[in-house]
Amino acid sequence: MRRPATLLASLSCCLGLATCADAPHSHVHPGAVPEAPQAAEDPRLPVQFPEEMRRHTLANMRDHLRTLERIDSALARGDYDGAAALAEQRLGMSSLEAHGAAHLAPYMPLGMQQIGSLMHRAASRFAVEAQNAAVTNDPKPALGALSEVMRQCVACHATYRLE
Repeated sequence: MRRPATLLASLSCCLGLATCADAPHSHVHPGAVPEAPQAAEDPRLPVQFPEEMRRHTLANMRDHLRTLERIDSALARGDYDGAAALAEQRLGMSSLEAHGAAHLAPYMPLGMQQIGSLMHRAASRFAVEAQNAAVTNDPKPALGALSEVMRQCVACHATYRLE
């Protein structure tokens, strides 16, 4: 049986490999500079934000990514309450005001808004499951809930791009 930390590491590795699946494969010798991939048309839908809001949104997304890493680390240590607090404060429904979501939403297509709302709701559900894991010492429901958070991140980044 895999430990939660091993499961999360495997999941992270799989996500990383999945993002590289369409990259051209070449053999690069250690120390050699790889060739730049051919420019391909980006199929994602462009989203136009005013420059200040674009920078703010990108900073929010980097914060979300850092938070996911911190949650992963907390889960690996068995700190389920810490993971729950991070999720709710930085990603969950409680985080919307701190991230300025109401100011950003008018610039987002409806689908992007919906994916964002699903991500924030999923993060709040993960927080509850992580708190439950602190009592039951069974992280599987929390890990399943966390995968739903990441599923929304992947869906949004695969569909939209900020310009």
